[in-house]
Amino acid sequence: MEHEYIVTTVRLLLAALAGGLIGLERSHHGRPAGFRTHTLVCLSAALLMVLGVFQWDLVLHAPIETIRVDPTRMAQGIMTGIGFLGAGVIFKERLSVRGLTTAASIWITASIGVVIGMGLYYAAFLATFITLGVLSIFRWVEKVIPSVHYGQLIVRFPRNEIMTEDELHALIKTHTINITRPSYQLDHEGKVFQYQMTIDAIHTENFSKLTVTLTGMDNVLEFTLVPTGD
Repeated sequence: MEHEYIVTTVRLLLAALAGGLIGLERSHHGRPAGFRTHTLVCLSAALLMVLGVFQWDLVLHAPIETIRVDPTRMAQGIMTGIGFLGAGVIFKERLSVRGLTTAASIWITASIGVVIGMGLYYAAFLATFITLGVLSIFRWVEKVIPSVHYGQLIVRFPRNEIMTEDELHALIKTHTINITRPSYQLDHEGKVFQYQMTIDAIHTENFSKLTVTLTGMDNVLEFTLVPTGD
C-alpha cells in the first residue's frame, strides 16, 4: 500500500509539472488554453492511467478469468475525449483559422500524461522538452524562413469609373503582390462594379502599402483586404 501511495504521488506530481511547463509557454503567448488547462489535462490523463496500473488491487476477489487488463483501451478513451477539448480552442476568425497549435499542444500534453501514468518517465520528459522546443524554437524558425502570406481583396468602383482588370493587376503587382482566382460582380442595381481575388506576398507590409495606395484613389468606392493567416 505504501508503494502505491509513493508511485501515485510521484506520477501525478510529474504530470502536473510536465503539463504546467507546456501550459506556461502557451499562457506567455496569450493562448486561450494556457497554464491551468494544460496542467489539468496532463494530470487527468496520468490519473486515469494510474487507475489502470493499480486496477488489480480494486478487484482482489474477482475471478482471474473475468479480468481483462489492457491499458491501451484507457489511453484510447483519454485521447478521444481530448479531441473534443482540442476542437474547442480552434476557431475561425473571418477567413483565418486559429488555435491549431494550441489544440496540438493539448493533445501532446494528454499523451505525456498517459505515459507518465504508466511510469515511462524518460519518454514523458523527453517528449516534454521536445514539445517546449517545438513551441518556442520553431516559432523563431517560422519567422526566419520566408513564407507566403495570403489575403482576400475586394475592390469596388463606380460603374462609370471602372479600372480595367489589367490596370488593377499592374497596380497590385507594383507592390510585389501576386494575384490568383479573380472574380467579378456588378452590384447595387448595376451602379457598382466589384473585383474579388486572392492575393499573396512574401512580406505582409506589402498589403499595408497596397491599402495606402487604394485609400488615396478617388475612383475607389471601397475596398476590403483580409489576411488569411494561421
